[in-house]
Amino acid sequence: MSSRRSRSSRQSGGSRITDDQIQDLVSKLQQLLPELHNARRPDKVSASRVLQETCNYIKSLHREVDDLSERLTQLLETTDTNQAALIRSLLMQ
Repeated sequence: MSSRRSRSSRQSGGSRITDDQIQDLVSKLQQLLPELHNARRPDKVSASRVLQETCNYIKSLHREVDDLSERLTQLLETTDTNQAALIRSLLMQ
């Protein structure tokens, strides 16, 4: 971190995030990402790569949710009314 950023952090009464906090958060994110969690040298993965992979992973999760929602809609359309109502009530819990 630049010295200007460090000074600014100290002057603001601690309301800014520190480099150590950023590194800790990036490390925690990295542990959640399947692509990076098992990297050969996890300590050598750049923060920018962790953030990019996080974005990619979130996008893929959104696509998966959309796909599952579509499949569920199709399934509910092919089941009888009582079964569909039961499934909907279970999902709303």
